Amino acid sequence: MTKVLSGNKAAAYGVLLARPDVVAVYPITPQTPLVEELARMHAEGILDCEFVEVEGENSSMSAITGACVAGGRVFTATSSWGLAFMHDALMFCAGMRVPAVMVNVTRETPAMRGVGGGRQDIMSMRDTGWIQIEAETCQEILDSILMAYRLAEDSEVLLPVVVGYDGFYLSHLSERVDIPEQKTVDHFLSPLKNSERPRLTPGQSLGFAMSYTGKLFAEFRYKGSLAYERAKLKFEKVEGEFKKFFGRSYGGMVDTYRAEDAEILLVTAGSCAGTAKVVIDKRHEEGQKVGLARIRMFRPFPRERMKEIFGGKKAIGVLDRSVCLGWNCGHLFMELRAVLPDLADPPKMIDFIDGLSNLDITEEHIEKALDLTVQAAAGKKVPETTWLIWQ
Repeated sequence: MTKVLSGNKAAAYGVLLARPDVVAVYPITPQTPLVEELARMHAEGILDCEFVEVEGENSSMSAITGACVAGGRVFTATSSWGLAFMHDALMFCAGMRVPAVMVNVTRETPAMRGVGGGRQDIMSMRDTGWIQIEAETCQEILDSILMAYRLAEDSEVLLPVVVGYDGFYLSHLSERVDIPEQKTVDHFLSPLKNSERPRLTPGQSLGFAMSYTGKLFAEFRYKGSLAYERAKLKFEKVEGEFKKFFGRSYGGMVDTYRAEDAEILLVTAGSCAGTAKVVIDKRHEEGQKVGLARIRMFRPFPRERMKEIFGGKKAIGVLDRSVCLGWNCGHLFMELRAVLPDLADPPKMIDFIDGLSNLDITEEHIEKALDLTVQAAAGKKVPETTWLIWQ
């Protein structure tokens, strides 16, 4: 079945198809249409689950954590202030290795009361222990939610997963979306029925939410870190399985476009990749070897994959939609700089900050970014960080 759906409604269909047992949600802009659609589905009997209308985001995360510990499949969604409000519960959920799935519709953070789109909020999740997946299109939102459940509930992973997508730009954008048949989704998720996971069962001894210290705490942290690393390979396998069932693929941890023989590479995440592809096609017509790498899995960070992609490149331009305060750069740039020592002949890398608080990332801005990256490749002195907003 094919429909024209907004990003938020595409997410709702992804949740519906995953058959959650418990959905606990609280509305917040620009995520609100997602929970409204889920509420409609539940009221009409389409979504068969326990639908919990909580008093706040901290309660929604706590509710799904408890339900997941009991063995249920769960979902919640939030944005910006709501994500900040549930922050302690986010860490609690991940620390207990609870395979929850949520959506964060990205938006500026409470600082300066930003209501515009941006990726500042989801960057606060980097060290909470959640796997982070970023989507570019409405179709990819739906598909990523299905893949998120397959990844989170895998017995060799058992970590919570957040699917992020750009607020306003993608949450409210309407596109053609293919909605898979329920029986096909059930088949895709069927391996999880035999997946072993700890469950809190009355009368049985099992520790959840214990106050561990010393070596026992370190052991739990170490095992969680190993699961994080396993999630990289698992995600690639999950996407391979997804392609067999549904015929769609997004490149695994990193989606590349005309990057294999490129000398100049632009790296970004989220919906602005579509605009970047238009500019890259234009540059190819002019004879320039430029390409794009779109990071889909931000946590765990695809360091090994980026090393492969960076090999042979002369210069890298990173397009950020958030600010790593204290480093005068964006978060993607900061993370990607850690890859350069892995290379025998590392390329020059520069950063571009754009698209804050609903400001458009335009073709003209991306043209400017590529021009500066080409100059860096030629050995010319260019700023390490350029704010394209004023270009």
